[in-house]
Order: sequence, then structure tokens, then C-alpha cells
Amino acid sequence: MPDVVFMLLFFFMVTTEMRKNTINVLQRIPEATQMKKLQRKTVIADLHIGNPKQKDEGTDAKIQAGDVFISTKDIITWASRSIAALPPVDQGQFTVNFKVDSEAKRGIIADVETELRKANARIIQRKYEKKSNKKNTKRKQTR
Repeated sequence: MPDVVFMLLFFFMVTTEMRKNTINVLQRIPEATQMKKLQRKTVIADLHIGNPKQKDEGTDAKIQAGDVFISTKDIITWASRSIAALPPVDQGQFTVNFKVDSEAKRGIIADVETELRKANARIIQRKYEKKSNKKNTKRKQTR
């Protein structure tokens, strides 16, 4: 019996993946209506866009890459460094995944998209729409 316990412990130690980055922007992500599983996660980098969690960092929407905030001017440099870190075979497949707060303005997202096009990066934009919270208005009939 102890060997089974240690096998399970070892299995979970090997397969557990810890979060690499701390997200410092607010993320109120609405429910998605469609999902598609990504085949290769090694060539995908995440950009988080939203208002900062800490008030001393301002109230305007910020772009977070990894653990740091970057400006739209720094996106080409960030993308170039991320592409250079990949093996040569995968460099043409580099993709950026947006994780955007539902309250973020469209202007900052458009600026990020423009800069990523200049860097020749693929863009996956998760488009979320708020689902309406319509309650069932039918009344029970009494006899």
C-alpha cells in the first residue's frame, strides 16, 4: 500500500504545472460561447490587458507581458525577443493570445494589434460577449 501512495505522490509532483506569471491586471472575463483547443502551447505567449489591480499604478488600462507592464511602443521589442527565444522551426508559428478584461476600451486593443502586425506575430483574440441575464418571466399559474 505505501508504494501506491508514493507512486501517486510522484505522479502528481511530475505532472503539476505551476503558474509562471502573476497577473497584475483585473480580469473580469465574460463567458465564451465557442471554444477551440490550441494544438501547441509552446509557441503561444499571453498578453493581459486591463486596469491594474493596485491603485498606485494608475487607473488606465495596462498591458502586461509576463510579470511586467509594457507600453504599446514596447510590444515589437517584446514580440521580437519572444520569437528569438523559440527554436528556429517554431519561430514562424509564434502566436499571441489576448486575455482582455471585459471593461477594457477597444482603443488599446487596436493599438496592440497594430504593433503585433508590425512584428509579424499571429494574433488570437478571444472575443467575449456578455450574456444577458434575462430571468424567466413566466408566472406560475394558480388554479
